Amino acid sequence: MITLVDTAATERLGKMIGTVAQASDNLVLTGELGAGKTTLTKGIALGLGIDQMIKSPTYTIIREYQQGRLPLYHMDVYRIESGADDLGLDDYFEGDGLSVIEWGQQLGEYMPEDYLELILVKDDQEETLRRVDLIANGKQAEAFKTRILKAWEVK
Repeated sequence: MITLVDTAATERLGKMIGTVAQASDNLVLTGELGAGKTTLTKGIALGLGIDQMIKSPTYTIIREYQQGRLPLYHMDVYRIESGADDLGLDDYFEGDGLSVIEWGQQLGEYMPEDYLELILVKDDQEETLRRVDLIANGKQAEAFKTRILKAWEVK
């Protein structure tokens, strides 16, 4: 578990994730509205060397950023009720970049086979405080989790 004291810490964690990410890593971000999913993704983009403005892809579903060390595929699948199979998600999940999926549980059977889930939980008393649980689903995700935790320890 990682504790984040404010949005700057959330972005810093994201930057570390972007720094240690490898091709075809899949990251599922879970948390209520305002938990910091997009802020984390902005940090990930910075860690990948992407300086474009990162916006939540709520209505476009997938935004691609190609200019970094690895491509970033930022997905917000909150609004997907059906048709996930038509999006060609496997091409992203098994491709040459990092896939960051907000509201990933909405994909059901179309979830990537191997992914790291970050669950962001807002604190009840302290508005800016977040707790992040990392749950690996697969070997590649386990290695990704280890790289993130190691980088966070050394900060």
